[in-house]
Amino acid sequence: MATYEPKNILITGAAGFIASHVANRLIRSYPHYKIVVLDKIDYCSNLKNLNPSRPSPNFKFVKGDIASADLVNYLLITESIDTIMHFAAQTHVDNSFGNSFEFTKNNIYGTHVLLEACKVTGQIRRFIHVSTDEVYGETDEDAVVGNHEASQLLPTNPYSATKAGAEMLVMAYGRSYGLPVITTRGNNVYGPNQFPEKLIPKFILLAMKGLPLPIHGDGSNVRSYLYCEDVAEAFEVVLHKGEVGHVYNIGTVKERRVIDVASDICKLFGLDTEKVIRFVENRPFNDQRYFLDDQKLKKLGWAERTTWEEGLKKTIEWYTSNPDYWGDVAGALLPHPRMLMTPGVERHNWTEEIKSLASSPAEAKECSTVPAAATSKSTSSVPQKATYKFLIYGKTGWIGGLLGKICEKQGIPYEYGKGRLQERSQLLQDIRNVKPTHVFNAAGVTGRPNVDWCETHKQDTIRTNVVGTLNLADVCREQGLLMINYATGCIFEYNAEHPEGSGIGFKEEDTPNFVGSFYSKTKAMVEELLKDYDNVCTLRVRMPISSDLSNPRNFITKIARYDKVVNIPNSMTILDELLPISVEMAKRDCRGIWNFTNPGVVSHNEILEMYKEYINPDFKWTNFTLEEQAKVIVAPRSNNEMDASKLKSEFPELLSIKESLIKNVFEPNRKVSTN
Repeated sequence: MATYEPKNILITGAAGFIASHVANRLIRSYPHYKIVVLDKIDYCSNLKNLNPSRPSPNFKFVKGDIASADLVNYLLITESIDTIMHFAAQTHVDNSFGNSFEFTKNNIYGTHVLLEACKVTGQIRRFIHVSTDEVYGETDEDAVVGNHEASQLLPTNPYSATKAGAEMLVMAYGRSYGLPVITTRGNNVYGPNQFPEKLIPKFILLAMKGLPLPIHGDGSNVRSYLYCEDVAEAFEVVLHKGEVGHVYNIGTVKERRVIDVASDICKLFGLDTEKVIRFVENRPFNDQRYFLDDQKLKKLGWAERTTWEEGLKKTIEWYTSNPDYWGDVAGALLPHPRMLMTPGVERHNWTEEIKSLASSPAEAKECSTVPAAATSKSTSSVPQKATYKFLIYGKTGWIGGLLGKICEKQGIPYEYGKGRLQERSQLLQDIRNVKPTHVFNAAGVTGRPNVDWCETHKQDTIRTNVVGTLNLADVCREQGLLMINYATGCIFEYNAEHPEGSGIGFKEEDTPNFVGSFYSKTKAMVEELLKDYDNVCTLRVRMPISSDLSNPRNFITKIARYDKVVNIPNSMTILDELLPISVEMAKRDCRGIWNFTNPGVVSHNEILEMYKEYINPDFKWTNFTLEEQAKVIVAPRSNNEMDASKLKSEFPELLSIKESLIKNVFEPNRKVSTN
């Protein structure tokens, strides 16, 4: 791979936190590069950040705004700029909720001005655009693989929306005008010099003053943190080795909850978390988790060097040695800081407002046990005596999402678990916060987009499907809680004792015999281990179907999009009918293993005939054999009939698979007239 060698670099926003570390590193390490830094010295910038570089002959500072087209064009021409590293941006999410137009002006318009100047001058050999992990939006809580560079952008707040918009402009100029662009998307960064509106310096300064540490919501939000010098090195690698037209994630797979960050800082200051941590009102929307795939940048030779413990100690040492570096920043230390340089923001005694967070020991205990945000949105608004309260894992999954809707319809209070299944301490914290009567586990890895993914991600599959499930079961048993566990029936295949078309289905006590896919192996493994937990109700779901025919996970939706399908009778689960039954099973304290399917079997062709009759009379398809199917999939698929007589005995009203398909799926979606 060819190494890029710049001559004259313009770094925008270089008096800010991350860019100053990058500028100082490049000026120190490459004295033959000329570095021109442009910064308008906003409230979160500080010329002192560049003190290490000011004596260097290859350093030049220009005070100015990237929104000034005349200034930008002048600098590019007079300084013979061939490389731009574009850091300048408004970055604090809280501020974006209160003054979003400033973010549009700085982050989108400012970027557009730079790009247009590059197009006009025609001399730029590299344009490195600095974006954020937040453009991906919220990562699934149970995701074991992070967002990769080709993942969809789904920003959820005004800040990340403007960064995503800027990215679109960068990409467009790359494609339309051939501008040599590279984009980076980074995790949270911490370290010396950071303006204390951000979490870690804010907590450090508050801890230094003996003031409360305010945590948004319940503190379960998960973030990944990189030390500033590691990030500066990452930009050095991208500058020299990054490929034009590519995007690079700058991240770490090591994650921490906000409350854990606060606890670590308290520990280093010798503070009692019960006394200083305060739960406050959450943001209008606060992404639960950002998680990046960091492999692409690692292949260029970059690696995280600084451990969390080492980086946090260095950061605390710097702030304790430089307590007045930023002057009066009391307004930034508020739970929801104000943009200090925004016109119209009245300045007053912010310190008194911060101190007002302090409460009596009794109030603190009540707040930390039940944060204000912990009961919002998730619980039903239907008044009823709270006989039950459910804790559900798998919020972003299909079944988990439907369970929440069922609880709302039935007036059952519920909350979604915040902790990761592999982290026992997080599960215990969920249970302490929610105080559930029952726990539902609808989390697990099924693969992206299908079970073939599990064949190449075996450790990730084991971690979630086996370790995570067992961990939750063990915690629930320890706490005296029943766990409803949504498992799979894809652990059997037709055999001599259970031949296809015979009507002889596999029973709950039968030993799994399908080992064709790694996904099925892990599910059979964990089911066997769960037999030692008498607090678990295992529900074997198969080929789930619902009335939502727009859902890509719906079995009907899947096969209706295929040109060719196999035609084999299978047991299946109609979620509209069976998920409410699973809630009733929790109420009845059902335990053990249950085949969780509608009685009987239905073939692919029979389903598609119904689809043609009720939805699209012009629909056509062709069949292919299992041998032909095997050529286009990685792992074989399970086909079987399951004996649902145990479930039918407990719930006599349970419909057969074909009856349920018509009543719960096709009739509600009928588009073909009965005339």
